[in-house]
Amino acid sequence: MEHIHIGIIGGSGLYDMPGVTEREEVTLATPFGDPSGPYVLGTLRGRRVAFLSRHGAGHRILPSEINFRANIFGMKLLGVEHILSASAVGSLKEEYRPLDIVIPDQFFDRTKGRASTFFGRGLAAHVGFAHPFCRILSGIAYESGRAAGATVHRGGTYVCMEGPQFSTLAESKLYRAWGMDIIGMTNLQEAKLAREAEICYTTIALVTDYDCWHPGHDSVTVEMIIANLLQNAKTAQEIIAGAVAKLPYERTCECASALRYALVTRPEAIPAQVIKDLAPIVGKYLPVAGSAS
Repeated sequence: MEHIHIGIIGGSGLYDMPGVTEREEVTLATPFGDPSGPYVLGTLRGRRVAFLSRHGAGHRILPSEINFRANIFGMKLLGVEHILSASAVGSLKEEYRPLDIVIPDQFFDRTKGRASTFFGRGLAAHVGFAHPFCRILSGIAYESGRAAGATVHRGGTYVCMEGPQFSTLAESKLYRAWGMDIIGMTNLQEAKLAREAEICYTTIALVTDYDCWHPGHDSVTVEMIIANLLQNAKTAQEIIAGAVAKLPYERTCECASALRYALVTRPEAIPAQVIKDLAPIVGKYLPVAGSAS
């Protein structure tokens, strides 16, 4: 299979990348089940990329229903080393206006029981996650946003909520009191799994609304969000394309070796099937041939 080093995950409103040429669709099977849909492989700004719509064709998968493990594992099977993720978010601060872009640098978890690790079943691992986004990839996305003429903000905390309902007014006010910046429903699990898979990851957060805390946005509607997303889609596509063109061919960040000291189970105690299933992720640390059953 052709190795694709750049992955793009599209969210609400970003279901395709029109600039991708020489397209072909690839359906992958993973030990964790089926991804959200086929990966669209093609060429963007001279680089080979793989695009995946996280909510599936026709936006039919709720945030809580997304098979995040399969989606990221599929990217790893393709050889992906960088993931640019686009996501719709609500703003928790006045200065982050609808149609602005935010490149966050932190997460706060408000999800409930979502599968967010590849490990378990006899293999324990603990990756560092103090800085959940790749600093180099985030910097490239930020500069690409500026070059595209977007109003783009660098840094901030993304609250990842369970959904699918939007926040209550009390919740929205509390997040603001905590100093949170934006709120969405999908990106935390992607970031955790990308780190375990030693894939660089960043989020291009598309602000659609002020959440319900703002006097002018006390009733957030899907119509409002979709209208803003469609208006911002072209800018988002331009930012992603610009970032793809600037991505380095060699990685020098910590993401590329996140598992080096993370695997804590003695190799002889790990079930052989687990090592086999996770070979694309752990193979360079735990060769299949030398494992015990």
